[in-house]
Amino acid sequence: MGNTSKIRLGIIGAGNIGTTHIRNILAGRCPEIEVAAVADINPDRLRWAEENMPSGVGKFDNAEAMLDSGMIDSALIAVPHYDHPKYAVACMKRGIHVMVEKPAGVYTKQVREMNEFAEKSNVVFGMMFNQRTDHIYRKMREIVKSGELGQMRRTSWIITNWYRPQAYYDSGAWRATWSGEGGGVLLNQCPHNLDLWQWICGMPVKVHAHMHFGKWHDIEVEDDVTAYVEYANGATGTFVTSTGDTPGTNRFEILLDKGKLVSEKGKLYMWKLEQSEPEFSKINKRAFAEPKAEFMEVETDGKSEQHVGVLNAFAGAILRGTPLVARGEEGINGLMISNAMHLSAWLNREIELPFDEDLFYSELMKRVKTSRRKEGIQSVVSDTSGTYNI
Repeated sequence: MGNTSKIRLGIIGAGNIGTTHIRNILAGRCPEIEVAAVADINPDRLRWAEENMPSGVGKFDNAEAMLDSGMIDSALIAVPHYDHPKYAVACMKRGIHVMVEKPAGVYTKQVREMNEFAEKSNVVFGMMFNQRTDHIYRKMREIVKSGELGQMRRTSWIITNWYRPQAYYDSGAWRATWSGEGGGVLLNQCPHNLDLWQWICGMPVKVHAHMHFGKWHDIEVEDDVTAYVEYANGATGTFVTSTGDTPGTNRFEILLDKGKLVSEKGKLYMWKLEQSEPEFSKINKRAFAEPKAEFMEVETDGKSEQHVGVLNAFAGAILRGTPLVARGEEGINGLMISNAMHLSAWLNREIELPFDEDLFYSELMKRVKTSRRKEGIQSVVSDTSGTYNI
């Protein structure tokens, strides 16, 4: 495709997030992408596509027909979670480049199979981890990975500004059900946070989580989570999230040997110690002394290209071989943490990573078997702009 100026993108799923991507592209924010086709099993969404998209755009009532149409060379998957790996593999089999919305899937066993298939295929495979484009999180990663502040000791993320009223959960029969969505706040709202957490801090080796299922809403799945993790170097971490808190909090803190980083309210703050804490503690002779710290607000480049940035990088990877924001294979990492949290809460014990994926799957299927889709629910598509409050 080296001489082609635009990729021909097919959208699988024209719901909330799929529609957001379509609008961004039609508004000219992705100059190297043309929406060539859209597929959705919901007749209402196809009618919306007929009314709101150019006449030359293909409209299909099933994804396979679109993938076989010859109209597209790339696809964006924006359907309910369980089907993400299935459609990704369907694209790969046909040599179609693929971008997968978060999460990569519902359970790691399924996603691992998708990743193994990707290794054998010659397509560009990306994950829609748009929060990796955020200037604050990019800077946090840069500082942590540079070693400027030494080894990580503790990390804490309170991310409770994901408030959702009952009307949100009533907007689709599949929402917040084990059979339809496969999880709650961890699988729907927090994949970005969990990805950023591991992208910046690394993967934990142990997880112990407590969660409440339908505590704040009439739903089956978790809407309140408190988790504790441990890392290979002995560092510890906590992760607290909920869709029932308002006003919510978004505070991400990383303590290291030589200082501390705090992200809150769109700012990044750093405390830099004159001397590393282990060194100070060893040589200091005063009982109540504390190492001196320089406090500063960290400057960033201010750029956060979000969904558009991920899609533009996807087009660049296809057309010129330039890097993706996030490779598709990386989607398993955050999902592994959320699966471990679920397994820990279900079994009420600490889980070591990597965990038994067959055990997780069997526990999930127990809940799927008793899952109940809501009756008489009319699917509602909402304008989601401004709701990605990470």
